[in-house]
Amino acid sequence: MEPTITTILPRLGSGLFVLLLHLLTTLALLALGALCYMGVTPFRERTLIATGNTAAGLVLAGTLIALAIPLAAMLATSHIWLDIVVWGLVAVILQLATFVLAVVVFRNLRAMIEAGNVAAAAALVGVQIAIALLNAAAMAG
Repeated sequence: MEPTITTILPRLGSGLFVLLLHLLTTLALLALGALCYMGVTPFRERTLIATGNTAAGLVLAGTLIALAIPLAAMLATSHIWLDIVVWGLVAVILQLATFVLAVVVFRNLRAMIEAGNVAAAAALVGVQIAIALLNAAAMAG
């Protein structure tokens, strides 16, 4: 039996609610992760970005991407709302832990980012995205 508009519309009604619930939940997790990240960083991204600090902008953009990658993988593979919440929180925690570890490894990171050191920012973003991809693959299992 081939789908027709009369068979698709009823499923759209129920499916749209689930889609919006899952999407909004994941967006909330992304926002929570970004706020937590901005709370644990030793520098103030918004202030630095407002003054034209490219390194700070790169780090914040990289962080958002690094948070979104495992959240997207989890969203694509999970169909249960609570699963999305629990594994989404795990993804956010792992990404925040990655940043904390990078701060330990990259000594003087705060000074480098505040000075606009784009090379330091790119290295940090590379670490964050590499771990995000591994995190996403592990979650997609």
